[in-house]
Amino acid sequence: MAYPIPDLAPDAVHRHEIEIERSRFIAWLCHAPDSAAFERLLNAARAHYPDASHHCSAFIAGPPGEQTAIGFSDDGEPGGTAGRPMFQVLDGSGIGQIGCVVTRYFGGTKLGTGGLVRAYSRAVQQALADLPLASFTARRPLRLRVDFAGEAEARGWFDERAVPVEQADYAADGVVLTVGWPSESPVELAELESRLKGRLSLLDVP
Repeated sequence: MAYPIPDLAPDAVHRHEIEIERSRFIAWLCHAPDSAAFERLLNAARAHYPDASHHCSAFIAGPPGEQTAIGFSDDGEPGGTAGRPMFQVLDGSGIGQIGCVVTRYFGGTKLGTGGLVRAYSRAVQQALADLPLASFTARRPLRLRVDFAGEAEARGWFDERAVPVEQADYAADGVVLTVGWPSESPVELAELESRLKGRLSLLDVP
């Protein structure tokens, strides 16, 4: 199943700032394929704004609807007013592999619990509005052997189906191609095998 993810380079950040009752809310978004990527974002926010009042956070280090590789923190704000609302916005966006930190500079006016929930939610929503996205498909490695004459044909066939060739290992009797096959799709190579007139052998059990 393909799903949207942030179209950001590793450790790149998408930022958006809003002001509510003189408090600054600076939202940081990143591509978080794992929790370590989110931790780097959180550390970067803390280092960039060391004097901020709070660095509240939320992340989903997996597909939309992920239940395990997730987390959120209020970082000193009243319980349930920051991290959870931020997470709910991320969860409702349908975007996977995403990390978020909202840095707050207190402006002197207390917002109350409801006001904080709205402020943190709004900061994330507005940051998501212009976040560049890419489509992600979970893949697994699949290895197959072809002879040298069939390599170009095989590469072209995979390219037509947007299946990336991730590695090529050459030997005296041909080449072993490792491709990134969509994890949720059955392995169907009959057409390619027909094109190659049987000069193809699958090395991994589907």
